[in-house]
Order: sequence, then C-alpha cells, then structure tokens
Amino acid sequence: MNPIDFTLTRRAFLGRYAGGLGSLALAHLLAADAGATPADPLAPKAPRHRPGARSVICLFQHGGPSQVDLFDPKPELTRRHGQPHPGGLEVHFHTQVGKLLGSPFRFQKCGRSGVELSELLPHTAGVIDEATLVRSMVSDSVDHEAALHCIHTGKTFAGRPSWGSWVLYGLGSMRQDLPAYVVLSDPGGLPVDGTNNWSSGFLPAVYQGTPFRASGTPVANLVPPADVPADGRRNQLDFLRELNSAHLRRHPRDTELEARVGHYELAAKMQTSVPAVLDISTETEETKRLYGLDNPKTAEYGKRCLLARRLVEQGVRFVQVFLSGQPWDTHDKNAARLKDLCAMTDRPSAALVTDLKRRGLLDSTIVLWTGEFGRLPVSQGADGRDHNRHAFSLWIAGGGFRKGYVHGATDDFGYRAVTDVVRAPDLHATLLHALGLDHTRLTVRHEGRDDSLTDFGVTRADVVEGLLVAPH
Repeated sequence: MNPIDFTLTRRAFLGRYAGGLGSLALAHLLAADAGATPADPLAPKAPRHRPGARSVICLFQHGGPSQVDLFDPKPELTRRHGQPHPGGLEVHFHTQVGKLLGSPFRFQKCGRSGVELSELLPHTAGVIDEATLVRSMVSDSVDHEAALHCIHTGKTFAGRPSWGSWVLYGLGSMRQDLPAYVVLSDPGGLPVDGTNNWSSGFLPAVYQGTPFRASGTPVANLVPPADVPADGRRNQLDFLRELNSAHLRRHPRDTELEARVGHYELAAKMQTSVPAVLDISTETEETKRLYGLDNPKTAEYGKRCLLARRLVEQGVRFVQVFLSGQPWDTHDKNAARLKDLCAMTDRPSAALVTDLKRRGLLDSTIVLWTGEFGRLPVSQGADGRDHNRHAFSLWIAGGGFRKGYVHGATDDFGYRAVTDVVRAPDLHATLLHALGLDHTRLTVRHEGRDDSLTDFGVTRADVVEGLLVAPH
C-alpha cells in the first residue's frame, strides 16, 4: 500500500481511503468480540449497595381503588357531602360530574402507630404497624392503559419494560430451576392491558414475567403428553441438547441461541420444581385459614397470596398477583363494590404480611399493594366515582421500608396530593434502591441513548428517603 499523501485535500483523502475505514472498524469490533463468551442473562448479580430486600411481591389492584373510602379520611368531605366542589376538577366523564360524595364508611385509628384506615380493611389494620402508607401518589394519566404503563414502566406509553423486568436485569435469578419473575394470573381472565403488565419491552424476552395458574396445570405446555414415557422424553431432550451443542460449536458467539437453549433447559427443570412449589397440601390448616382458604369469598385470592409466599420462599425474585379485568373501576355502585372487593382481598393481603414476618421473610421481601390511580371526591351519576390521577394511596411492607408510617397528604377533599408528592418514577427509584440498585446506573442502550426505568435525565426521579428505614 502506498504511503498516504498528506498534501491531499480532505475531500480527496476521503475519496481515496474511506473504503478502508469500515474494515478498520470491523476488525476492532471482531477483536473485542473474540474474547467475549456468551453470558447467562439471568446469572445472579451483586447489588450496587447493601439492599434492604432481595425479592418483591406486588399485589396489583386494577381499576383504581378509592383512596377517600379506604386510606385517606376526609372529615371536610363528609361534612360538605352533597355540595358542589369548590374548585376545578379534571374528570374523565365530564357529563356525569356530581356533587361532593362523602365516604359512607367509618375510619378509625389502627395499631400502635394510630394510622387511620377504613372499616372495610380490618385485616390490613392488623398489619399496618408493619407498613408504610403513601397518601400522596400521583399519575401522569387519567386513562387506564396509560396509567397502567406509568405505574408499571414509569412512562405512559406502551412498549417499555415493566419494573419487574428491570429488577431481573439488575439482579438476575436466585434459582436455576424456577422462573425469576412469576405472574399469578386470575382464573377469571387477564387484567386490562393483558401481558403488557409484565412485558420486558425492549429488554430481552428472558426478563419478562412467566404466568402461573393457581390451579390445574400451572404452566401451559409444561407437562409432556401422557403417552410419552419418561425414558423416551429423556432421550428427546438429550438428542435436542446434542443438536444445540453442535450448532453452538459452529456458531460460538450466537448469544440468542445460547439463551434459547437455556430456556429449554429451564423448562425441563420446571417440570419437577414447579409442581412441588405450588403444592399447598404441605401447609398447615392454620396457615390455610390465615389466608382465608376456608371462605369462598377469599379462597381464590388467598391461595394466590399463599403461593406468592411459597415462591419467594423458594427463591423467586419477583411475583405479581393480578385480578381479572379492572374490578376497582367503580364508576357506579362505588360503596357496594368496595365492600365486595375488600371482602375478597383484605384478609389474604394482610395474611401475606403476617406469614412472611413469622417466617423471617418480611425483612427481605417488599410487599406492594397498589392500583394505577385513585378516584374523585365527587359522585359520578348517583353512586359512583370517576378516575383521579392527582391523588391515590398505596402501601408497602417489609424490605427496608418504614413501619407504621404515613407519607404525604392530600387536600381537604382528597382530590390533589399537596404534601410530599410521590410520582411513579420516584416510587420506582425508591423500590430499586431498597433492592440495592441505583436507578441512575441501571441502564440499557436503546434507540441511540441510555434508557432506564426512571429515565432520570428526563424525569429527574429521586429516591424518597423518607419511605425507607435509615441505614445503620
């Protein structure tokens, strides 16, 4: 090759030598890749700092539970029941706006901490000394789907990874024979927005949630056909492994194939591990009664809460319990529907906290009870409540969160959060922090930029230190 003529103009230089620049770049990339070996994307990863928790159970309440009827007592709202709201309201169904609607339910101070809760939550009242109650949550949307995206992924638009997927991306799995992210689905059907609630978005599919059924066959297509003998099935798996291994030897840097092989191997291990974990016959009768398995109203939800405890006990990192549809969306018959929903969920939710604590698991497990937004303090029609993104309540127990603590406040009518407001990105930053992860550093390259759950550069999300127990 002739030496470069440094008297050339820039245009002439690029015209003569630009073809070699791509070769140089390719050589550099190949050299860097040559030393790399396919890594298990679910291999356990060390947290960035000492965590308060290592696992999560999220009890998600689709539809938007009414904060002023359950968690946020408003005497002024009760006193002015039937009067017009004195200020402006953002409403979803503007033609159905009514007068101020006081809660028909009594509130009382509960536990040693004296946190005020609705009479509809007697069992939650029994564990409130273990929980942080946030009364100042806000959402970026008043629409269900966009609000679901917000609480699950940090932003209102679809296609982003759920926060459970980010947890797996940051920490990996604790077991090799169980999925690290399990969804306990409702036998009545999918929740609103379906599988988007546990999608891995632009992260690899290995980080998405795996749905489990609480009864019958726990995982679809997991059990081999009855007419295939065990030794025949073993031969099939051995032959498949040989074919995959041969292909990997020919394509040693095919990480996608490596991941797929790993999925097949996990499925084979799950054939024995999953049924054992989901078998509640070994539980005591006292434990079953604790979760309400002896009551038709609580039995189904109680079983899934019990299974959530069994899963984290066996090393599953992230568990979500969902309801079918969006039952907390009380546009009509608000009071009657709240009675039914609390009768179904209150006892099992509290039992989960109690059971985790007595087994020594609560300190290492975050239990989050939340919906996507709240309800308005005025009536919709005769006896309903419309959506409210400006204020809602949630509670968190275990995992390094403060006990018997109330965070934030809303205005006199429970319409707008006014003190210590917490946005979804702030909540996510705090949850990640409790798990030992730095939300500003848990990033992945996506569409030309470093993206993350909280997208700190845009949202300026911050850890809400007041929610957490101070480090020793």
